[in-house]
Amino acid sequence: MFLFKQRKFFLTTIVAGIILSFTTASSSNADYSKFPKFHRFPNQPLSRGRVQNIILFIGDGMGDSEITIARNYSVGAAGRLFIDTLPFTGEYTTYSIQEQNPKLPDYVTDSAASGTGWATGNKTSNGRISTTVGTDKDLKTILELAKQRGYKTGDVSTAELTDATPAVLLSHVSDRSCQGPQDMANCPQDKKSAGGPGSIAEQSIDHDVDVLLGGGKQRYDQIIDGGNYVGKTVIDAAKARGYQVVTNAAQLQMAQPASKLLGLFSPGNMSLEWAGQAAIPYPGSGPQRCIENQRPTNEPSLADMTNKAISLLKQKAGRGGFFLQVEGASIDKRDHAGNPCEQIGETVALDRAVKVALEYAKNHPDTLIVVTADHGHTSQIIPPPTASNHSPGKFSTLITADEAEMTVNYATNLPAQSQEHTGTQVRIAAQGPQGENVVGVLDQTDLFHILARAIGAE
Repeated sequence: MFLFKQRKFFLTTIVAGIILSFTTASSSNADYSKFPKFHRFPNQPLSRGRVQNIILFIGDGMGDSEITIARNYSVGAAGRLFIDTLPFTGEYTTYSIQEQNPKLPDYVTDSAASGTGWATGNKTSNGRISTTVGTDKDLKTILELAKQRGYKTGDVSTAELTDATPAVLLSHVSDRSCQGPQDMANCPQDKKSAGGPGSIAEQSIDHDVDVLLGGGKQRYDQIIDGGNYVGKTVIDAAKARGYQVVTNAAQLQMAQPASKLLGLFSPGNMSLEWAGQAAIPYPGSGPQRCIENQRPTNEPSLADMTNKAISLLKQKAGRGGFFLQVEGASIDKRDHAGNPCEQIGETVALDRAVKVALEYAKNHPDTLIVVTADHGHTSQIIPPPTASNHSPGKFSTLITADEAEMTVNYATNLPAQSQEHTGTQVRIAAQGPQGENVVGVLDQTDLFHILARAIGAE
């Protein structure tokens, strides 16, 4: 009798399990049909420790492969970058959504849509800067929320300050190309002369961000076509709004916290740190070692800009806190170009900037540091090519810190074309209070909620 009851219990359990599995599958499909709102950040964060300051690092195009390539080359396969030392690590998905059908994913994002994801907590289509698909409504950004809550704010990049990643924090336009007042062909409704908020450059000034450092002076030299500063350049408007404007490394070091700071160190993107032979089709370039120390001395390094931004923001904040985003932009740009030495040099430059933040956090343990990327990219480590067995793309062989040869391949487009982003998930790592919240597989929009909770906005 006991055996019969036991078998009956097991049978009931199995049937219940089968029913549950079908129910779960059905529920999962139902959830998926509600795309892209099926994913939700957990209601209860893992950690609620007090956060005074946030330093967010973005390696543009810095997928796991790009990190591995830089690690192997610069410190060896068994070595560790500063990026690798952050104790909490997860991954997040990066897809955007389609402009014509927002219910469908666009599996390969650009920097505008991906940046909008972590800056606002919302998916959008490629090319949009913190605006909604179709309706073109502005989306509140984490920097705007931080300012509302009394945080001092900063935005640092080795790209033009009007490029997509720095732009998502402090502007709202329908197209990322609308960088300066004379670049508004794709955003006519946003022009100041049409009653709009203006270009990315104009909005960056109007947001009164405390520290802005990067390239892109050519956008700020353009003439404003409407509003209070019509007929003046964006730099003139910045000065009128209380900004000190600096254009070289020496001036940056002399800057004081009494006024807001706008640093424009190049007409376009800032100069690269390293140089080397570009990848080419078989037999490829190399073997080679990279040529370091290529940045002109009048331009500050990303580490220098990070250090100065932290110093100024801390002095301005006093007993308050600050929010700072720092972008290593040209990891992506040199990945597009298929140049491994230039790509690695920019990754190492970001790593050195992360070291600056980690040193600051030693004496300020209430600082949350997050390091992540906006999307994956093309470069891959492959076996040594032979005449009968090699990639159809282009590649270069490097001599690493291990004194071994490493072949880096670029094959997401034809060799003569710009290489493409990829749709892979990318690393997110953190240190400091609430850093545990990055653990697991998240979505890019979850980073917004992690940061919003850290500043008390959620």
